[in-house]
Amino acid sequence: MLFRVLGELEVEDGTGDRAVRGVRLRSLLAVLLLHPNQPLTTDRLQDALWGEEPPESGAAAVHNLVARLRRTLSDGDGGRLTATPLGYRLDVADDELDSRLFEGHLDAARDAVLGGDWESVHRETSAALALWRGAPLAELPDLADAGPARERWQEARLQALEWRLDADLHLGRSTGLVPELTRLVDEHPLRETFHQQLMLALHRAGRRAQALAAYRRLHRTLRDELGVEPGRAAQKIHQDILSAGEPEPAPTPTPEPAPEPAPQTPSAPEPARLGQLPSDTTDFTGREAELGQLRDHLAAAATGSGPSVLAVCGMGGVGKTALAVRAAHQAKDLFPDGQLYVDLRGFGNGEPRQAHEVLARFLSDLGAEQHGQLPAAHTDDRAAQLRAALADQRVLLLLDNARDAQHLLPLLPGDGRSAVLATSRNTLGDLPGAVQIRLEPLDVEDQRRLLSAVCGAERVCADPDSALRLLAACGGLPLALRIVAARLAARPVWSLDTLAQCVSDDGRRLRSLAAGRLSVRDTFASSYVALRDGGDVVEREAARLFRLLGLWPGLVFGVEQAAALVQRSTADAADLLELLVDYHLLQSPQPWRYRFHDLLSEYAAERAGEEERPEDRDAARVRLMVWYLGALERSRAAILSGHTLSAVLEDTPAAPLPVFAGAQEATWWCTRELANIKEVVRQAATSSRPDLAWRITFGLSGYDTLCFWTGETDDLKAMALRAAREHGDLVGQTRMLARIGVVHGMAYRNREAIEALEAALEAAERTHRTDLVTDILRNLAVAHNHALDGAAGLAYAQRAIEYDPAIAQEGFTVATMAFSHLHMQDYAAAEPGFRRALQIWRDHGNLHNTAVTLANLGDTLRGLDRREEALAALEEARQIHERTRNHEALADCLVVTGRTHRHFGEWDDAAVCFQRAADLAREHDLRALSAQAREGLAEIDRLRGRRPEDTSRHR
Repeated sequence: MLFRVLGELEVEDGTGDRAVRGVRLRSLLAVLLLHPNQPLTTDRLQDALWGEEPPESGAAAVHNLVARLRRTLSDGDGGRLTATPLGYRLDVADDELDSRLFEGHLDAARDAVLGGDWESVHRETSAALALWRGAPLAELPDLADAGPARERWQEARLQALEWRLDADLHLGRSTGLVPELTRLVDEHPLRETFHQQLMLALHRAGRRAQALAAYRRLHRTLRDELGVEPGRAAQKIHQDILSAGEPEPAPTPTPEPAPEPAPQTPSAPEPARLGQLPSDTTDFTGREAELGQLRDHLAAAATGSGPSVLAVCGMGGVGKTALAVRAAHQAKDLFPDGQLYVDLRGFGNGEPRQAHEVLARFLSDLGAEQHGQLPAAHTDDRAAQLRAALADQRVLLLLDNARDAQHLLPLLPGDGRSAVLATSRNTLGDLPGAVQIRLEPLDVEDQRRLLSAVCGAERVCADPDSALRLLAACGGLPLALRIVAARLAARPVWSLDTLAQCVSDDGRRLRSLAAGRLSVRDTFASSYVALRDGGDVVEREAARLFRLLGLWPGLVFGVEQAAALVQRSTADAADLLELLVDYHLLQSPQPWRYRFHDLLSEYAAERAGEEERPEDRDAARVRLMVWYLGALERSRAAILSGHTLSAVLEDTPAAPLPVFAGAQEATWWCTRELANIKEVVRQAATSSRPDLAWRITFGLSGYDTLCFWTGETDDLKAMALRAAREHGDLVGQTRMLARIGVVHGMAYRNREAIEALEAALEAAERTHRTDLVTDILRNLAVAHNHALDGAAGLAYAQRAIEYDPAIAQEGFTVATMAFSHLHMQDYAAAEPGFRRALQIWRDHGNLHNTAVTLANLGDTLRGLDRREEALAALEEARQIHERTRNHEALADCLVVTGRTHRHFGEWDDAAVCFQRAADLAREHDLRALSAQAREGLAEIDRLRGRRPEDTSRHR
């Protein structure tokens, strides 16, 4: 079987293409192929398929997709997709995956380039390029996992093109290259190699003027876009063309042997002084993709045909230095004139190393003093001396732990074939012409491999569950894993389970993740302190935001929430957040959305506890609570459009609130923010403002109306009710008891609904607030209607009108009274009420209430024997519920539609509706509706003369 990802996803067996249908199924296969032969956990697959907002039944959906994919890969190959203790793994041989074949040809081409075997270079690159069918996984542009691989493969394709064209030029096959190179130059105007190759091809074709024009275009493009001159290779080709001589072929990456220094030549640098790389890590694990990128870029830099500055960035402890050292060792043969190393100490104890001092050392190492050239007095002059010293050499400079781009600029070589490999916890986006390699925490499989490498595979395999707990505690940081391994090595009698209990997720992890001089906390502190103690006021403000965000562990938040915490404008808050991202103290999974790495959130909480006064911490918490309350008030107004709503927001939010275009947008926002809202309510209940617990929960009543059936907010109402009782808050008790009763009623738990609402009515009467009493009376009317007691429902509605006559004209009251008439089978009285309510909801654009009223109108028209009108109303209701994805309301509508078809003797259509309702109810655990649907199916079977027990086939 052959899997193709270099283009649209394709699967081919011996008989032809095998169809993999459906975006989710194709996405699942793509993710597994992006990580072949590696187990991926269910959570990892959920994140890949749905991002931050997986469906409620995400785990079940993954299992179902895996089962479908197994069936698709059947005929002897279904067994290649297996479940392991660490997750699902797709077994793929190297010759079964086009990306692996592509990389294999490219590795062979690289070896051939280094060996000067241009026939082999041409053969291997042509074979690699033949596998390319377009942008990798082109039909899945939003699949997050595909992004890094797509970028890496596209860069590798360009490298393959460069090498293939180099081979053509070296082999004298320049005829016909001009059109292809012209296109490549247009598509990649900043890639110098294509310009150089075009100049050579034009010149060899006798088109000297056009070759010179190609150089002028390159010069203008680089000057305008980057503010730099073309590299030495392009300049040399340009000079050769000007002198009308035959230019040399484009420089090749073949390493030139370092010249043997003559014994009497004092200018030759001593090799020992230039072999300064730190020792490689013997158990280095993972990072194959990043290593491949660094290898390719360093090979290009060594020829003068690619960027000469590579920057590896990432959070503290993520393994930047280890990666850079490994890459430098692998590439040192490309730089035969030596390798220089310095720890710039941009983050950590002590003062950062200044460029002035480092330049003096580098110049000494390069033998400048042997020519009588002592380091100049000024830093700029020393930088110029370094560029001159490196101009004709191939030296690799490993500049570790830089503070920022300004820290590095004086240390960069000029044009030539030397290269810089820099690491920093800061994002070096302003480093001119640098290739950025951003390191993320290790995935589960690489973590497991590293843990096995440093403390023994037997120990890990003996207790895989504890190993997974340790990996989770370490958060994918190689530093944390090495600390865990060091502690295990020092305690040979400890099991993995013993250490996993110590490295627990209860605020003690940072203390546990330390061994000797290795400490995760100290590593984080060096990044944070650099901000907090810096001279820049913006950096100090960013450090304060970091602390205050630590009050909310685990949240994924936006700019407005941060603005509320620090009482700054959204523009200022956005700048502070992006600065924290640049320092890798925050992650940004989506534009303008932010979160902590798990361990960093614990460190930020520590800083808040130690550096913020208790009253300041409380004030910041309250500001965020008030902001969420304001946002929820807006969501409630958007979802319950047409209802008369009583506001519970009494404070002014400290940041702008979201604006919702309608109910769907407001519901989506509530769903996305629900985890944050739960944490806000939990903290509010124990804060200086416990009333905010019930106010925020009450603000969720709009979301509850559409999504109550998920049960997601039940615990919040119980928590808020407890807080209101503890503080003697009658209004809060009334609001929460009423909401508990309403949700019970919507779920057809009629007895519980009436009990809660009667308790709410008692509390409301003690508050002496007419608005609360009126609201609860109307909800009692609805609850009795659901209990099929239309007369009691009508009586409660009329009592509510006596308290407040104005509500008689509101859609909720009109619809409630019509519903009472429907249950009393007074269809003639119910119809005008539902039609009047329907017009009110349509005028306000309230889709949910429109659909519910349409369903009730359809039921009423059934009672009046008006089939076509009844089914038309029910069909419109069904379409709205499907569009808004309200599964509970849709199931209820299908039950009513089934009863309508049954009423008119259309048993087959009725059975279809009841079956769909039963399937929905079972999928979403809607037990009351499930019972109604099964009862409907049983009734259809009885009408057809079947035995009731035969209805099992419908379930």
